[in-house]
Amino acid sequence: MKAYDLIVIGTGTAAQVAASRVRRAGRSVAVIDHRPFGGTCALRGCDPKKMLVSGAEAIDWARRMHGRGVAGELRIDWHELSAFKRSFTDPIPKKREESFARQGIDAFHGKAYFASPDRIRVAEQTLAGRHILIASGARPVPLGLPGAEHAITSDAFLELAELPARIVMIGGGYIAAEFAHIAARAGAKVTILQRGARMLAHFDADVVGWLMESFHALGIEVRTHTTVTAMVRTGNAIRVQAQTPEGTVEVSGDLVVHAAGRAPDIAELDLEAGGVAAEDGRLRLNEYLQSVSNPIVYAAGDAAAQGLPLTPVSSHDAKVVAANILDGTRHKPDYRGVPSVAFTVPPIAAVGLSEEAARRQTRKLRVNAAKVPDWFTARREGEPVYGYKTLIEEESGRILGAHLVGPHAEDVISLFGLAIRHDLTADDLKSTIFAYPTGASDIGYML
Repeated sequence: MKAYDLIVIGTGTAAQVAASRVRRAGRSVAVIDHRPFGGTCALRGCDPKKMLVSGAEAIDWARRMHGRGVAGELRIDWHELSAFKRSFTDPIPKKREESFARQGIDAFHGKAYFASPDRIRVAEQTLAGRHILIASGARPVPLGLPGAEHAITSDAFLELAELPARIVMIGGGYIAAEFAHIAARAGAKVTILQRGARMLAHFDADVVGWLMESFHALGIEVRTHTTVTAMVRTGNAIRVQAQTPEGTVEVSGDLVVHAAGRAPDIAELDLEAGGVAAEDGRLRLNEYLQSVSNPIVYAAGDAAAQGLPLTPVSSHDAKVVAANILDGTRHKPDYRGVPSVAFTVPPIAAVGLSEEAARRQTRKLRVNAAKVPDWFTARREGEPVYGYKTLIEEESGRILGAHLVGPHAEDVISLFGLAIRHDLTADDLKSTIFAYPTGASDIGYML
């Protein structure tokens, strides 16, 4: 039996950051993963998705500039775009394993599960840990309906060799919105079935409303208040049955994508054997990202499910956990000013409080909101969807929230995040000299 100062379950962003920091401090570290090393973001999430988005962005910009000095027709070649994506993802597992080896971190392949509060079993071996970090990421929530096996996950969508003509997306969050934009621009007919009243519930309703213009322009059919009840395969087609307030409906597609949410991937860890408390599929953690029932166990990233399910949050969690292991348990995560982006085309972004939450927090709130397709940033790119909503506390001038849609929103939102995290005021941003003409130079007018 091998003993380590830290055993990490997972090899994604949180696992890599925590393992490297603890190893650099001279402690012994092991990492375990039953999937190719690299984790969700690098292999099955944000990075490969963004590479596919690059094709959608190029096509969209060229089409918007048609008649504005750009001529000719472009199209997405799915094979070539997928090969471009694989040029990034394929080398990652080997590079990640080599990186662990260079650092003196022992790597194990196989399913990890608790054998006792301080023991982990993997591939017929038992490892003992002074500390254990659960950084196993997230998995799609079970659909729990007849015929659910006919739907593929977002992981499988990213590996499609061919793009079917008709695609049905179940769910209305990040995954459905982003993949719908990619697929529609690659020539697929996309239908989104969303149980709730609108798509992208974590973003501001007004800003989402502006973004929906791009869905309509692409021919993406969005059906809200639609709860999927069953799927039936008939030949090469899949019939998706759903319930709406008006009654039962049916939508047929060549492919169905499960985009109805993800949950911490902890079900197969045998937490009970480790004395690790969980409730409703989530680990019970204290404010230090530490198990409330087994103090040698910590969690980070999507497995911890404390902050937004974003890669920078995973990295932040890992730094907190590493500091607690090395310095003593006294560090807490700080999730102020974390930007969130859905990479539709154009992107939608948010940071800080929603308008509803801001009104609950402050006595006097200033809300600046407008759809501004006539601003230079939008006109230069021929983009009809451009708008903002900013939330400012009148008494202090502090920026409480920002919600954007349109060109460069994914970058400009980080400047609002900087302001929120460091308590900058609207006047502080207004007095900042930004490069012009850029998306950032619009900030002063948004405040």
